[in-house]
Amino acid sequence: MSLIASDHFRIVVGLGKSGMSLVRFLANRGVSFAVADTRENPPELATLRRDYPQVDVRCGELDVEFLCRSDELYVSPGLALATPALQAAAARGVKLSGDIELFARNAKAPIIAISGSNAKSTVTTLVGEMAAAAGKRVAVGGNLGTPALDLLSDDVELYVMELSSFQLETTDHLGAEVATVLNISEDHMDRYSGLPAYHLAKHRIFRGARQVVFNRQDALTRPLLGEGMPCWSFGLGVPDFKGFGLREENGEKYLAFEFQNLMPVRELKIRGAHNQANALAALALGHAVGLPFDAMLAALRTFAGLEHRCQWVRDLDGVAWYNDSKATNVGAALAAIEGLGADIEGKLVLIAGGDGKGADFKDLRDPVAANCRAVVLMGRDRELIAQALGDAVPLVRVSSLDEAVQQCRALAHPGDAVLLSPACASFDMFKNYEERGQLFARAAEDLA
Repeated sequence: MSLIASDHFRIVVGLGKSGMSLVRFLANRGVSFAVADTRENPPELATLRRDYPQVDVRCGELDVEFLCRSDELYVSPGLALATPALQAAAARGVKLSGDIELFARNAKAPIIAISGSNAKSTVTTLVGEMAAAAGKRVAVGGNLGTPALDLLSDDVELYVMELSSFQLETTDHLGAEVATVLNISEDHMDRYSGLPAYHLAKHRIFRGARQVVFNRQDALTRPLLGEGMPCWSFGLGVPDFKGFGLREENGEKYLAFEFQNLMPVRELKIRGAHNQANALAALALGHAVGLPFDAMLAALRTFAGLEHRCQWVRDLDGVAWYNDSKATNVGAALAAIEGLGADIEGKLVLIAGGDGKGADFKDLRDPVAANCRAVVLMGRDRELIAQALGDAVPLVRVSSLDEAVQQCRALAHPGDAVLLSPACASFDMFKNYEERGQLFARAAEDLA
């Protein structure tokens, strides 16, 4: 039985991946709805017209009068709620909602909800693999992979959901079994008025949560908790009660829970301090829902990381090459620079630049000075990064990714690592971060 009234009219606003999942969900339940999109030719328009020819679809500038015919608007994460037509409809009493709110109303199994400026895809995937290793019928998706509504099934025992701040803006009550914000750093400042507004959007993930996981090294991840709320933590320091962290014994570093060593860090396939933090976060989330340690540790030992996320590409002449194209903001780049920088003998040669999305790059200066031999800059906002870095390290400006790879080859010494971690979105030069990462990997592999 779907928890959705069938006698009300709804409009899906935005016909991308999540919008199409909404169309399928509503159509399957016999709900009356229409579709609107600000674009003249949205990505899923042909699919909609082929599979649901009876659905009214309006493309182009949003019509407020049309929107106000609806009881509820399901707004795509890609469309800002500040859009004037949406605000006008809301002022006239139309509810603004989204696919995650609808998913939460209909999901029968417990939800592990994961957000954060960085690493949420890695942690989400890892928790999913831990649950599968424990024999759970698990569904993984949301902002990553399969849209949330397409995952709904009575056969699922556990949902592991990656959620973006954009998705959370339209989610009033998620009701997760356990929720976490892994970290918070400036991102999407072209859409938010500042870090406080972004922080508030992220923290909507905790609404109705029964347990919480927070990062001991990032105070912004800890929600205001009610009395008696079960609370777990992770961090790279020594853990205490209900904490996951690192312990050292006889010169060996271990992932640990409270006062118990779980496994040596050297057994992890994923490299860098930031990935140790990701492993600890995943352990905390899995433990909160009762996954056994033996299954979680078995999954950790085989997990090789995700494509474009500090992914090893090759070794050449004593230099390791890493693709971290998914680092589309400053926080993600910092995690890779500091995490990988602490894990290699030499220095990093960093490739950075692209569309900065209004970010401030000043926080890059000190970590770059400490960990990098040089920085190769490209893309629209390369001069903003250059200004922020100043004379911290030598800077080389290039006009293409191929040229960047050639410069890195010349700059790197044996024992160094070349790291593509742009701290920027890719849209000024590439279709998406995946294309940027693939082209980097191909150029690196072509080096003889």
